[in-house]
Amino acid sequence: MRSRLRSREPASPALIGIGVALVFAAVFFAGPAAAQVSWRMTTEYPENNISGIGLVTFSRLVAERTGGFVTISNSFDNELKITSAEMPRAAQEGRVAGGDAFAGALAARDGVLGLPTLPFVARSIEAARAVNARARPLYEKALAAQGLKLLYLTIWPATGLWSDRAIESADDLSKLSMRTYDTGSTELMRATGAHAELLSMDAALAGLREHRLNAFLTSGDGGAGRKLWDLLPHFTAINYAMPVSFAFVDKQAFAALPEEMQQKVLTAARDTEQSQLDLLTHRTAENYAHMRKNGVRIADPAPASVVAALRRASAGPIDAWKARVGNEAVEIAEWATRQ
Repeated sequence: MRSRLRSREPASPALIGIGVALVFAAVFFAGPAAAQVSWRMTTEYPENNISGIGLVTFSRLVAERTGGFVTISNSFDNELKITSAEMPRAAQEGRVAGGDAFAGALAARDGVLGLPTLPFVARSIEAARAVNARARPLYEKALAAQGLKLLYLTIWPATGLWSDRAIESADDLSKLSMRTYDTGSTELMRATGAHAELLSMDAALAGLREHRLNAFLTSGDGGAGRKLWDLLPHFTAINYAMPVSFAFVDKQAFAALPEEMQQKVLTAARDTEQSQLDLLTHRTAENYAHMRKNGVRIADPAPASVVAALRRASAGPIDAWKARVGNEAVEIAEWATRQ
């Protein structure tokens, strides 16, 4: 066999040229399946968290809609050590194509992105959906200024207060050393007498394990995904806000897709957003059942004095936010409070 192979005469240059031309033509004209684009996306939340579920859904729908032309590899639970606040820069630098980032962490880049985490502005699914629909063009513009393309947003279950003790009155707030999730919530909680720190989830979990913190401001979803009940067995449903997370991709990565594929990705994004809304309608009930199963004592509704104290303290952060943003964003927030 070897001798027969050695005796075979080399192909002529003309035949080689024809072969190369045929291979080139096959790659060029074979259509979408012949060339693939792979995006890596990330979130600092677990795969079973509502943000993680969104990325799983989106990656599946993108692969289906594009016939495998675009595939997405997801990283969860801050596996890449990229927090929500760092995701825009990570996308700009090409470390990831995009991700799902918590809105409150992005507000430092553009105040309008802090609208969803304003205290006591949107306190129901219907209100949150309406507010975000009105604000969407503002979100798109703010992200585009950072080189990012908004794909879809996820509305979270209402933010509550996890703690190591029952919160029975406003006086109990001063006994808390707590993690907050944006500058507004930090200022608000400090105004009630609590010791509050704005921390990423990883830093906050470390503080909790080291017993430097005894409370978390986050939803039942955020807490259940992290099993906060191990150290914080109380949840007070203060209904502080219904924040969102933004899923985005680098604008250049998106623009590099053929027009047809861009539209298919956007269709997948719209379907993902609707799927996330459908999930939200029963997510709180599911979280509460899971929390109670693990020994969490849920105060819902929260004590009236606690909510009243938080509402009084909310004026300062809201006024500070209004001073940072344009009239259109302010009008949306004021419209929401009247609903």
